[in-house]
Parts: sequence; structure tokens; C-alpha cells
Amino acid sequence: MWLGIDIGTGSSRALLVDERGGVRAGFTAPHEEMYMQRPLWAEQRPENWWDAAVAAIRGVLARAGVEGSEIRGIGLSGQMHGLVILDEAGAVIRPSLIWCDQRSQAQVDFVNAKVGRENVLRYTANPVLTGFTLPKLLWVRDNEPRNFERVRKMLLPKDYVRFRLTGEFASEVSDASGTAVFDVVNRRWSFEMMDALSLDRSILPSCHESSEITGRISQQVATLTGLAAGTPVVGGGGDQAASAVGNGIVEPGIVSCTLGTSGVVFAHMEKVAYDPAGRVHTFCHAVRDRWHVMGVTQGAGLSLQWFRNQLAPSVEYDALTAEAAQSPTGAQGLFWLPYLMGERTPHLDATARGGWIGLTNSHTRADLIRALIEGVSYSQRDCLDIIESLGVAVNSVRASGGGAQSPFWRQLLADIFAKRVVTLETQEGSAYGAALLALAGTGEYASVPEVCRAAVRETDSVSPRAADSAFYQKAHRVYQALYPALQPVFGQIAAL
Repeated sequence: MWLGIDIGTGSSRALLVDERGGVRAGFTAPHEEMYMQRPLWAEQRPENWWDAAVAAIRGVLARAGVEGSEIRGIGLSGQMHGLVILDEAGAVIRPSLIWCDQRSQAQVDFVNAKVGRENVLRYTANPVLTGFTLPKLLWVRDNEPRNFERVRKMLLPKDYVRFRLTGEFASEVSDASGTAVFDVVNRRWSFEMMDALSLDRSILPSCHESSEITGRISQQVATLTGLAAGTPVVGGGGDQAASAVGNGIVEPGIVSCTLGTSGVVFAHMEKVAYDPAGRVHTFCHAVRDRWHVMGVTQGAGLSLQWFRNQLAPSVEYDALTAEAAQSPTGAQGLFWLPYLMGERTPHLDATARGGWIGLTNSHTRADLIRALIEGVSYSQRDCLDIIESLGVAVNSVRASGGGAQSPFWRQLLADIFAKRVVTLETQEGSAYGAALLALAGTGEYASVPEVCRAAVRETDSVSPRAADSAFYQKAHRVYQALYPALQPVFGQIAAL
């Protein structure tokens, strides 16, 4: 059997699969809540990820009733962009600034001024954004110089867990692509970026293809987890690339929409292409010598989670979507802007703020929820439109993540996208993709596409309803007009 481990935002999940990609068992260990000491700040303790990963590994082995010696390979996945900095002894220096932390706009501005926007694109194929790893590192340099002086290694979240599993400082191309110090075209670290910013190259880990073996389980970890010492650990993938592998988005023509805390529209590319405006990200795929393009909504599932936590704490998510279904198409003219953590695609604006627009005395809670789900879906439609404009063919969209578990939300996506939306037999996302990468990396299959063809199967689909889809095409244009109208105010709000 093969093991996939995903270090998410809210939890770590371990998943066991057999040689055909069939899921044998899974186990999830929760994380501590992210720390948000100020607006737009978001931190987590890497040590907590490790504790959760150990609990998930032990839990899945026990649940499946298997010995660690039966595991032939391990793949890793995890939340992207997080900054983990280690000292000379390999100890964590400070909590990780994670993917949704938006405090580093001053550092983004510094990089653009120092390196030049055109050079940043030339070196990395992407603009530098507040969510990426590099400006977080520079924020530490600017605001916590004593911590910065102690930095000897910079790792991404899943790669910190790899270090604890194997003792190796290693990463892989898909996750490294989101650091802003990686040459996406040539699939290597961008020493040009590091040198231009006077950063020490030696803090970077080694970088590999996603299905390459990067290390092996240590004896100490074997004792702690029940795994066998020497078990190979492959590169794995950033959560979005790994999720795409789990969804079979490894060949042209199929696009995925993953509705987790963030929302991601993801497409495979045979050759590098990128949006000159930087509205979507072009990264290395977890498939050797292939790339992908993705658009990101920062506050997708986060929007519904926020609503539930703050306004309906005792209500289950299924009950919320059932309530939303009682509201008419378009939620009686109510719109939701999902900018709870700023926004990436298409605005690249850390100061953007969320909210309902069009609220009247006649609106009900059902309208509030439906508008929220529609607003997230409009934002995902923005991502899809840009990806299609790059020449990516979209025959269907494979939906996954927590939001896609809702039949109501899947149908709404089909209507807003005006595309067929497909569900898959296995809905395990990133952990599943990590396990499939382990299958390929240990030689059970010759390539990642080969294992996906064997393991990934469609089970259901919904098609857009003509009347609702026509309405949503008009409503989407209204949604698109709201950000430009409000954008001048967002900076003023942020300054208060």
C-alpha cells in the first residue's frame, strides 16, 4: 500500500491506497486554529502540523489494521506559500506566516522597485504577491531582524513535515513555484531573484520533480509513527497540484474547480503560457515537464465558514445550503464579494474587502447564504474565463473540495460556468493525489498520467440549465462591475 499525507490549513490527513488507487482508509487530525492577531495576518505553528501528521499516520495505520512495513511509498501535499524558517539546529524560529497572510504589501512594493516588475516575470513567470513566500521572508527581515539573522533554512509547510520524517531539506517544483524565488520555465530555483535581493542561496532546500524520491523514513520516526525505517518519501506536490493529480487533471481538456478554504480553478498545460497581467498563476505541475495555470479565490469555502461561525454556529453546512436553495436564482438582486482575505484572481488586491451589496429590508437569511455561494462562484468564473483566454480548452469541470460535496453548489457552478460539472469516485483531493504520486514515484506506474488513467473515475455530472445559465451570464457582469466601483474605497478602509 501507499500513503498520502496532506498538511492542510485546518487539519492533516493521511490516506492509504492500494496498487489500483483504491482508498483503503483515511484519518484526519485537526490543527489548532490559525492565529490572526491583526486584520489580514494569519499564522500557524509548524510543530502543530508535525504533531497532527504523526497522529494522522498512526491513526490511519490503526484504522486499516496494517503494519508500517506494508507501506511501499509516501507522498506529501500541503498548503502552499507558507514560510517556515529554521535555525542552525533545525528548530522553528517563529510561527509560519501562512498562505492567506496579507501583511507584506510593503515588501511586494520593495521587490518590484528593486528587481523590476518585468524582471520578476522574466525570472519566475509570475508577479510577486503578498500571499507568496518571498515577501513573507522579507517581512521578517524588515520587522524581526533578530529572527532573520538566525535563518539557516526556508521550507514550505509540507516540506517541514518531510524534514521531520526524513531529516532532508527538500522541496519539489509545484510547491516551489509559489515562493516567488523559483524559475517556473526552467524548473529550478531562481538564484537571480535571490541575488537581486541579497538573500543567501543556501537557505533554499534541494528541489526535485514531484514523483522523485527525496528521502526515507528515519529510525526515530519509525518508532514514533509505526512506519518502517527506510520507506521512501517522494516529492509530492503543493495542495493544488496534488489535488489536480487526484482529480486526473494531468492531460489537456479537463479543468478542476476545488472549493476548499480557498477556491481554485486549475488547468493542465503542455507548454508554458502566462497571463501578462499576472491575474492567474503559472506554476510547474506535479507531472514531469508539464505546467499548470490556476486562478485563486482567497475566501471561497472560507466565506461560508465565516458565515456559519459568526452568524449560525449551531447549523450544519448541509442545512445552510438547503436554506440557500429556498432563495430564488440571483438571491433577489443581492451580491456577495468574497474578499475576506483580500483577493488574488483577478484583482491582486490585498486591501479588497468583502460584503453584501444590494441588501434591502426584504432579504432573508436564505438570500444572504445564496448570494454568498453565488458570489464565490462568480469569482471562480472569473478564474475560468482568464484560463480560457490563454487558449486552454475546457470540455468539462471536475469539482472537488468541501463546497463541491453539495449538489446545490455543483448545479449552481454548472449554471454560472455554463459548463458540465463532473464529480469523481474518489473525493479525497490533495491526500489522494499525494498517494498517487507515491505510486508513480516508487515505480508501480511509469508516469503520473498513467496512474491517473488507472485510478481516477468519473461517477456523476450536472449540465447547465439554460434559463438559469442565461440569467447568471447577466448577473456575472453586474458582479464584475462592483469591484472597480468600490476599489478606490478599499484603500481608505484599510487606512482607518
